[in-house]
Amino acid sequence: MEHNRPAETLVLPPRGWRITPRHALIAALVCWVGFAVTVWLVLGNQLGSFDSAGLQYFRAGPDAVPWGPPAVLEAVRDWTALGGVLLRNLFALITIAALLLVRLRREATLLAVTILSGWVVNTLIKAAVGRPRPTIVSHLVEAGGSSFPSGHSFNSAVVYMGIALALASLSGRHGVRWSLIAGAALVTALIALSRVWLGVHYPSDAIAGWLGGMAWALTASALLYRPARTLADSAAPAIEAATPGELQQ
Repeated sequence: MEHNRPAETLVLPPRGWRITPRHALIAALVCWVGFAVTVWLVLGNQLGSFDSAGLQYFRAGPDAVPWGPPAVLEAVRDWTALGGVLLRNLFALITIAALLLVRLRREATLLAVTILSGWVVNTLIKAAVGRPRPTIVSHLVEAGGSSFPSGHSFNSAVVYMGIALALASLSGRHGVRWSLIAGAALVTALIALSRVWLGVHYPSDAIAGWLGGMAWALTASALLYRPARTLADSAAPAIEAATPGELQQ
């Protein structure tokens, strides 16, 4: 029988786990294809009925009142805030700091680069498409800027999937790693859904945002790891001199 070990005896993996580039690129390719198809359909104005029906699905009556009691609306607003600038970046900064404290500098650097580059990609796509926000139903939260793709959906997928992949490096258990990854996918999918429920994005905005964000996080994991490793290793001597300790990478 396996007994629980005291926390003092636990040690981190000597380097840390990472998803294999091949698996990451295969999953990213699936997401990129879905994203590209959604972009093509949106630019061709072929999703009007789908988007309209999706927005109205969560409303009832002639006044298009959202489902459920006020507590449901408050819960959806709280959930969508997880994809907002403040909370998602706060969680990202906490994770990066924690990774640096346990000397997983490569993972911390990769996470930072993934998030920053993902934000740039989303901003450029928004500017290129320039889709206005829906006016079919009332907006239940404040939202500005272009609608496609959903920034909450895209950036939350980048941040939370990036965090999941980084935290997975701390575990030697296969089940724990994939639970983190699956949990990040589910949380961000629900954030994307909340944007439609609140009336500030078309369903196609949310779908494209989630697919694009997942695709970017996985692509970055496969292609940006070596540059992140080079950057982290080049800074290692200065960091070691500034923060001496027994725990070595």
